[in-house]
Amino acid sequence: MAEIGQKTLLDSGWLAARSTDVQLTGTQLTTTHPPTSPISPWMEAVVPGTVLATLVENKVVGDPFYGLENEMILDIADSGREYYTFWFFTKFQCKLSGTQHLDLNFRAINYSAEVYLNGHKRVLPKGMFRRHSLEVTDILNPDGSNLLAVLVHPPDHPGSIPPAGGQGGDHEIGKDVATQYVEGWDWIAPVRDRNTGIWDEVSISVTGPVKIIDPHLVSSFFDRYTRVYLHATTELENRSSWVAECSLNIQVTTELEGSVCLMEHLKTQHVSIPPRARIQYTFPQLFFYKPNLWWPNGMGKQSLYNVSITVDVKGHGESDSWGQLFGFRKIESHIDSATGGRLFKVNGQPIFIRGGNWILSDCLLRLSKERYKTDIKFHADMNLNMIRCWGGGLAERPEFYHYCDVYGLLVWQEFWITGDVDGRGVPVSNPNGPLDHDLFMLCARDTVKLLRNHPSLALWVGGNEQVPPADINTALKNDLKLHPFFESQSENIMSVEGLSTAYKDPSQYLDGTRVYIQGSMWDGFANGKGGFTDGPYEIQNPEDPFKDNFYKYGFNPEVGSVGIPVAATIRATMPREGWQIPLFKKLPNGYTEEVPNPIWQYHKYLPYSKPGKVHDQIELYGTPKDLDDFCLKAQLVNYIQYRALLEGWTSRMWSKYTGVLIWKTQNPWTGLRGQFYDHLLDQTAGFFGCRCAAEPIHVQLNLATYLIEVVNTTAEELSNVAIEASVWDLEGACPYYKVFDKLSLPPKKVVSISEMKYPKSKNPKPVFFLLLKLYHVSNYSIVSRNFYWLHVSGGDYKLLEPYRNKRIPLKITSKTFIKGSLYEVEMKVLNKSKKPDPKTLTYKNNFAVRNDDSDFDMTSLEPIPDTRTDLKQPTGLFQRLYRQISRESDGLRVAEINGSDGGVAFFLNFSVHGAKMEHEEGEDSRILPVHYSDNYFSLVPGEEMSIKISFKVPPGVSPRVTLRGWNYHRGVHTVL
Repeated sequence: MAEIGQKTLLDSGWLAARSTDVQLTGTQLTTTHPPTSPISPWMEAVVPGTVLATLVENKVVGDPFYGLENEMILDIADSGREYYTFWFFTKFQCKLSGTQHLDLNFRAINYSAEVYLNGHKRVLPKGMFRRHSLEVTDILNPDGSNLLAVLVHPPDHPGSIPPAGGQGGDHEIGKDVATQYVEGWDWIAPVRDRNTGIWDEVSISVTGPVKIIDPHLVSSFFDRYTRVYLHATTELENRSSWVAECSLNIQVTTELEGSVCLMEHLKTQHVSIPPRARIQYTFPQLFFYKPNLWWPNGMGKQSLYNVSITVDVKGHGESDSWGQLFGFRKIESHIDSATGGRLFKVNGQPIFIRGGNWILSDCLLRLSKERYKTDIKFHADMNLNMIRCWGGGLAERPEFYHYCDVYGLLVWQEFWITGDVDGRGVPVSNPNGPLDHDLFMLCARDTVKLLRNHPSLALWVGGNEQVPPADINTALKNDLKLHPFFESQSENIMSVEGLSTAYKDPSQYLDGTRVYIQGSMWDGFANGKGGFTDGPYEIQNPEDPFKDNFYKYGFNPEVGSVGIPVAATIRATMPREGWQIPLFKKLPNGYTEEVPNPIWQYHKYLPYSKPGKVHDQIELYGTPKDLDDFCLKAQLVNYIQYRALLEGWTSRMWSKYTGVLIWKTQNPWTGLRGQFYDHLLDQTAGFFGCRCAAEPIHVQLNLATYLIEVVNTTAEELSNVAIEASVWDLEGACPYYKVFDKLSLPPKKVVSISEMKYPKSKNPKPVFFLLLKLYHVSNYSIVSRNFYWLHVSGGDYKLLEPYRNKRIPLKITSKTFIKGSLYEVEMKVLNKSKKPDPKTLTYKNNFAVRNDDSDFDMTSLEPIPDTRTDLKQPTGLFQRLYRQISRESDGLRVAEINGSDGGVAFFLNFSVHGAKMEHEEGEDSRILPVHYSDNYFSLVPGEEMSIKISFKVPPGVSPRVTLRGWNYHRGVHTVL
């Protein structure tokens, strides 16, 4: 028999077929003629997912992510809507007893559907962003075996794609309440089925006579966050024909070490519910003294409590249950008088926003907890603290928000309006937004109920570069108005008693705790008035973001740049003709124009030059010879580009800016612009440039003034610290060394320390390296480390090309921890070049522990001694130049690479592969995703760095870690 409160996902065993290929009715499919196997026209279906995801999985069409395959797939504008109207079919077992009820739940479909269960028809109305819950108790088969068929229809207005493409195609999709990016944008090709399908989870859930519906949790704070109250309101539906006498319980627990739960609160209330009635019930407030608060990434721990609500019906026992991880936190914002930008506070502390724009995880909506976890952890790994869910994409899913809760990413969630499609695009279209405003508001209210209990959700925004139509905007403002406690004058409310007598409970609001902003360039964002004042979206001179005239306004919601991935990703996602690098066309004005191949152009390649403004940043290193050379030099540019963007903004923290969001952090397909990691989940070097620049306490070089600066975004003063600045030339000498000691760094401040003198000195080297370290004087532990490669004004990096032939000796020590398929590897890399003088004790790079940093926790894993000594040896020229020795010492694996030269080991990067050494051309041997504590790093003579690597290994694969670098292009391999 079914278990009360149990939710069962229906995420496997689905079949699908094009509706025009099925000559049976929904009633026949779910009674007398069910499909039994994936025999034509039926095929195995991807649920959750889209019609196109199913067709790709079954190889009915090519992979739209590969090369130009998307051009071979029929677009809905040419095929008609019927072509992408599909049946989906599955079976499930459920047998009820007594007063049990069963709901069939669709968390989202696109765009409308008819549901048939055991011959009975139900309709799922239009709208991509609404939940559907069907009570099907009376139509279940008595034997417990149930047949389910769903006929899914595409959006009503899928539109067509103009020959020139454009932002949102012909904009017809804006007439529906659906994703708008699907007609194509300047970063993605059109999605042929417009995301038609059962794109979010399907489930069945069992209840007794009374059902819990959409509880709302809110926390209020008093006495400087020492006294905290939890407010809770829920709807209760009595499905029986008699008065239900209920015991309603709310329980709050927190998990301690060792999976031990501490009970914080348990309260029981008696409730009577009339027959067939739905009521709203508000619990008495629960009091907490100094609870653990939830903080964003970089500000503290993400403390979460388990809140559960259960209802017992007299004479029938437990009837339903509901649970949610909840964080106690308060988010406020206002327009800052000093900068004009919106300034956010969390738990009373100002937070400088450094975040990124997000479209969605995958444009075929193959969404999974595993991918969401990787996506969000990547953002936390980059030290970002906000993600903006762009209005042309999704209302993101609870799993997305769960990992934002866990990793501390604030979320800016937009509704489904964009300027390009809704009244400000070319051509102008849909000035009044979607055709059905009531449907838009129904979807908006349902989305709020779905997401409002997540502490990571920071604000609602009406649209991207546009405000919603006046009636929708007014309705959203009214529905999402702040409870008085969460308005700016809330500090005047001194007690919860005063709060409860003067105002209704905040949990009775639809939300009431988060600000609603009408559009992404209004009210403290961009120029605040809706002018197109976000951007730019192209390659920049690295010094430009530090200059006064780079951006005028206090908070930039979109600034973007380049994003070429590593060569392995190009080979994995394109045929050979896509491996051709751009032509470098010299212009009369001395600039270079890049001419990409057609496949790169189709994948929206963004050049590394801006003729007339920015010289080609790849060409500064010398004209690339082939794909590997091009992509490696692109990674050098990616690192500099994104580090400079974020350091430039952070340099003016609070004096000029309150925040910035990079456009974008990732692509939902295999695009070639605006990304920190590619769709295969391999990071670009820009990822680690961002990670460096956005660390909570950071030492940096202002590239416009050459001032050394320290940024302290934390609430604590940092005292008794010092900065070590050392310059290294290409011969391995250290012509400049200085320590700035006896420093104290106030909280939430940027401090200028001193101007770098070296480039202004006599006879500076044309190309040189600068290493900055901020460290504690007491124990030499490193707080921040920042490595630059620089050239004199008007110069270039071409001297780095012969530097590739330098043979820098390294010692690599590895220790591996294994738990199931999870590998945690600690790699220590030592540059064995002789130090000119042992002037400092910071060369071991013992990093100070961040209180909020729980990444790469190896305490639960057992070290695995490795007795193998068969480190695979590189072959050919590389083997002749190096002598590689492998041995085991105290359970560690050690590899030594002897070289005759001294100097900086430049731009080292790790990757993880399947252990097979030989691969066919174009074969991708990488194991992805991998989390690195750092990558694309460099070591000066005598310096050592510890890199922690975390990844899961597919069954039957033996992993190997490869170290490559500017001086190690053939790679050093370690089999684990």
